[in-house]
Amino acid sequence: MMTTRHFTRTLLAAGLLSLGLAATTVSAADLPGKGIKVQALKSSLAEETFQTLLVNRALAKLGYDVQPIKEVEYPTAHIAISNGDATFMADHWNPQHADYFKNAGGKDKLSREGVYSDNAAQGYLMDKKTADAYKITNIGQLKDPKLAKLFDTDGDGKADLTGCTPGWGCETMIEHQLDAYKLRGTVSHKQGTYSALMADTITRFKQGQPILYYTWTPYWVSAELRPGKDVVWLEVPFSSLPGEQAKMDTKQPSGKNYGFVVNTQHIVANKDFVAKNPAAGKLFEVMKVSVNDINAQNLRMSHGENQPKDVERHTDAWIKGHQKTFDSWIAQAMAAAKK
Repeated sequence: MMTTRHFTRTLLAAGLLSLGLAATTVSAADLPGKGIKVQALKSSLAEETFQTLLVNRALAKLGYDVQPIKEVEYPTAHIAISNGDATFMADHWNPQHADYFKNAGGKDKLSREGVYSDNAAQGYLMDKKTADAYKITNIGQLKDPKLAKLFDTDGDGKADLTGCTPGWGCETMIEHQLDAYKLRGTVSHKQGTYSALMADTITRFKQGQPILYYTWTPYWVSAELRPGKDVVWLEVPFSSLPGEQAKMDTKQPSGKNYGFVVNTQHIVANKDFVAKNPAAGKLFEVMKVSVNDINAQNLRMSHGENQPKDVERHTDAWIKGHQKTFDSWIAQAMAAAKK
């Protein structure tokens, strides 16, 4: 026979369980993204998947109906987001993509709040052995046909510069600078699939051959070819960039000029979507990942962990290792939805 005290405890426990279930139900129903689809875009660069997946994971936590990531190059991606055909991209470089941003409607059509990742450097490098032997410190020195020929890989007498994939934005800057520094006659800009071109470049380096290439951070290349040890950054004769960056001075406080402005990476989203979804807007604004974390994940991809399931595992591991940070993003987004 159940005692009064036992009955009371049982009733209380049942009541608490009922309240807990109700709270869970209300919480799920109150998620700001419930029933709203979001579409992420990224370029063909596989190493951008990590940053994009991380945003998708956070959006899913807010209840949004997250669609599989679609690949499209940057100019088209900006226009698609501006038109509402997609929701966001997590790898907008500023100022590198300034022209794409402007051409897609700028601040009237796109939202670009907060900084997702900062201190993104880029520029030209060559192997340290050749740079030291011939005292090359500036890419302008390659106007000398004898120096340029050191980096000739196809027998045409010109230096072969491993460059930038068309559509990424960096290719227009390289092309502009080849003209500005009068290097067109002695340097060839090799374009194609960047990862494949860099694999060949690294192979040549390991064989002891001279190499000349463009790269950026965050990316795994600088973990394989270590600046200061294996390779050196090259300065440029003077600041010269195209389009919206034309008036920018690329000289650093140290006096060194590597030809490119240090970029910040942003989450760019459709402005109307952000206005209607303050939770997502706040999320895009507050999310931030360090260059070192992106470099580390990218390096794992270069070592063979490059399948979708690998990148998903990397993303989930990052969240687990930074759970307080991730939870704070969600909390700030939820608070914005209630204002």
